[in-house]
Amino acid sequence: MEAARPPPTAGKFVVVGGGIAGVTCAEQLATHFPSEDILLVTASPVIKAVTNFKQISKILEEFDVEEQSSTMLGKRFPNIKVIESGVKQLKSEEHCIVTEDGNQHVYKKLCLCAGAKPKLICEGNPYVLGIRDTDSAQEFQKQLTKAKRIMIIGNGGIALEYEIEGCEVIWAIKDKAIGNTFFDAGAAEFLTSKLIAEKSEAKIAHKRTRYTTEGRKKEARSKSKADNVGSALGPDWHEGLNLKGTKEFSHKIHLETMCEVKKIYLQDEFRILKKKSFTFPRDHKSVTADTEMWPVYVELTNEKIYGCDFIVSATGVTPNVEPFLHGNSFDLGEDGGLKVDDHMHTSLPDIYAAGDICTTSWQLSPVWQQMRLWTQARQMGWYAAKCMAAASSGDSIDMDFSFELFAHVTKFFNYKVVLLGKYNAQGLGSDHELMLRCTKGREYIKVVMQNGRMMGAVLIGETDLEETFENLILNQMNLSSYGEDLLDPNIDIEDYFD
Repeated sequence: MEAARPPPTAGKFVVVGGGIAGVTCAEQLATHFPSEDILLVTASPVIKAVTNFKQISKILEEFDVEEQSSTMLGKRFPNIKVIESGVKQLKSEEHCIVTEDGNQHVYKKLCLCAGAKPKLICEGNPYVLGIRDTDSAQEFQKQLTKAKRIMIIGNGGIALEYEIEGCEVIWAIKDKAIGNTFFDAGAAEFLTSKLIAEKSEAKIAHKRTRYTTEGRKKEARSKSKADNVGSALGPDWHEGLNLKGTKEFSHKIHLETMCEVKKIYLQDEFRILKKKSFTFPRDHKSVTADTEMWPVYVELTNEKIYGCDFIVSATGVTPNVEPFLHGNSFDLGEDGGLKVDDHMHTSLPDIYAAGDICTTSWQLSPVWQQMRLWTQARQMGWYAAKCMAAASSGDSIDMDFSFELFAHVTKFFNYKVVLLGKYNAQGLGSDHELMLRCTKGREYIKVVMQNGRMMGAVLIGETDLEETFENLILNQMNLSSYGEDLLDPNIDIEDYFD
């Protein structure tokens, strides 16, 4: 028998999702309401916690992400109660969620932070891997040890973070240059020269993520489960993993640009169809037919066919909205995410969303854009908790400052990379200009200008310019009078603008 609808005060604060957004949201709520139980519902036995948080400048932040068992979270915040179960159904009218284990939980405010999953170019093919979480990264590493050649499809941000040694890599992208989402051609060139160069210098040890899933018991989770629940990896996902292929030489990367996958063949099918595939292209020699047999073959839209050991699908993500849609009329964004307003509130009462699952639908700042990154997941989770708290106590709250300016710092081939504002002139049309300064092997600086004002920047290497540029973009000062001097290495521009 179902009880009558409980008064909304009977419910709790409930957060769904054990990734960065969900955990940050739950921690923030737990701090704000120390005497209330906060429920965190997560399908995975490990959660992702932010550690070693450092505020580098007003908006730029750096942190490590650590996988922890959910019991550690309970130790830090005794009022967070973790429910290890997926969500089966959301009954928004009744303010309750039904979990896979059959229990119902009534909420007064709910925050959905269920993340996103990789779009696979082909479902159910054992030779196609999507790398999005620890499980799939470990799977990738296992496969890589035996691989002589792999194929990467797509330039999802994650594809840019590969450093694979001793294995031929054929990388197919639909744009003209590698990594359009993160870099422009110039930055890609700066980094690619490092990519193609034989890697002789010893790798600098860099630490960030520590994976702790190895020890946990896996047998409880069936294969199909393992395929879709892990939390997302961030820019150092390959950290504790030793990415090594079997061919002993270093980087062999061949780019196939402006093409997509036309068809994927398994070996038997390929043999029966008597198709021809190409060898790995080397130094502009003419390509010859490949005599080696490969487990899987990829035919590209540019008519080329290559065999490989496995295919890595890096073509972006789809928000995990599935379990919440049935019977609820959420407004969805074009990318399939739950639309949220400037208080992270969805179109349904008392339901908020944060992180990869949501699509920002307020009037955005001209120098901010949503990208499904860890930094944004943390900021959104934190801000959503603030908004939920304010709403439940009837207070008003201002938009969080982190949404004023897009700012992201990451590492790529051991270079520090800082992206600010419209760093790729996103949405500025042809009415903008670029200024560049590049010292090969040391730094690459690109500034995007419009009407004399700085709109974005890419900084690669130790440039120490991030704070100055952050301020120049935020205060929209007219810089026309400085002209090219803005990037003159002999002028200390920080002194100008302090």
